[in-house]
Amino acid sequence: MEIATSTTSTADSRRAAGEAYEALLARLGGPPDLLVVFPTVGHDLPALVAALRERAGDVPMHGATTCQGVMSEAGFVGEAGLALGLLGIRDPGGDYGVAARAIGDDPRGAGRAVVGAAIAAAGRDGEPPALVWLAADPGFEEAVIAGIQDVLGPDVPIAGGSAADNEVAGRWQEIANGEALRRAVVVTAMYPSGSIHLAFHSGYSPSEHSGVATRAAGRTLYEIDGRPAAEVYDAWTGGVLGDVRGRGGNVLRRTTLHPLGRVAGEYGGLPFHRLSHPDSVTPEGALTLFTEIEAGERLIQMVGTRESLVSRAGRVARAAMRAGNLDARELAGALVVYCAGCMLTIQREIGDVAVELARELGGRPFLGTFTFGEQGCFVNRRSHHGNLMISVVVFRHGER
Repeated sequence: MEIATSTTSTADSRRAAGEAYEALLARLGGPPDLLVVFPTVGHDLPALVAALRERAGDVPMHGATTCQGVMSEAGFVGEAGLALGLLGIRDPGGDYGVAARAIGDDPRGAGRAVVGAAIAAAGRDGEPPALVWLAADPGFEEAVIAGIQDVLGPDVPIAGGSAADNEVAGRWQEIANGEALRRAVVVTAMYPSGSIHLAFHSGYSPSEHSGVATRAAGRTLYEIDGRPAAEVYDAWTGGVLGDVRGRGGNVLRRTTLHPLGRVAGEYGGLPFHRLSHPDSVTPEGALTLFTEIEAGERLIQMVGTRESLVSRAGRVARAAMRAGNLDARELAGALVVYCAGCMLTIQREIGDVAVELARELGGRPFLGTFTFGEQGCFVNRRSHHGNLMISVVVFRHGER
């Protein structure tokens, strides 16, 4: 197995695709068996995808738009909010199948259908993949994961990231094979010749504040401990909601360092958390979030710092390597999913995040995208959707 990446800030979409793909081929030493594509929404996606298809032929292609830019072992690209990143896997001994389905009115059904189609595209009917690599519109992730697990059960790891744009304006898109899509779910079923190892963490720590969700529906949290959720959250965080609490409105940037967490399991006696990012306050005092919340769940107010968001990605990469007892010399490369909200909070330092990842991965090729929702597999081998998270997949050379 060989992995290579290429990135470009070239504005013309067809030219960017051609430049990036030719650079990828040169580094990879031949055509890929899987092509991962992360463009920003400033690109003409149909033109970009068509240009890649002309060059790559029928190579399975999986992609989704990224927020502002991409990062790789060469650094961050996207200073003007325009970028394209490619990662190619050359693995004649493995199998990779990409499929897409419209989310429609049944995201769980779309999850069931798309994973079956991806497995069939890989030519591995009846065999669970080593990894399900996922991209979808924000807002449907839990249902899509549930559909995938209806087919595969809970033990096959799922990782990926939700499509994003630069302004939370709904311009995100997905890519599957030769198509640029909207309101879709894209899945790659991976059967690599080398092993895959994962880590899924955040750069946040629990505070002393917690309470029970006493009224919730979908992605709206109405009450914590019987009181309006925004009132409780504002008290916990020392007033970060400010005047928005009384009138309602967007609070996405105000809450990035103060998400809500739920215990997802324990490792070595210590809990690990999946996070929910409050994005708005309703005039009635409810919080809307980028994940679903159920009544009865205990919510913990989490705390992050700019410093922790810079340093954490490297530690997550290290954890993924540790999961396979690997050192960097054994790595073919890595895929990295980093929350767009975290990136926007530390945008001036995002180059430092890429440097830290490259250091931990020993300079091996990696491609990172900035997403509006992250999916990954915790150390207890349970896959979840979360916010403000970092998901890392490392690929090992050699036979499984």
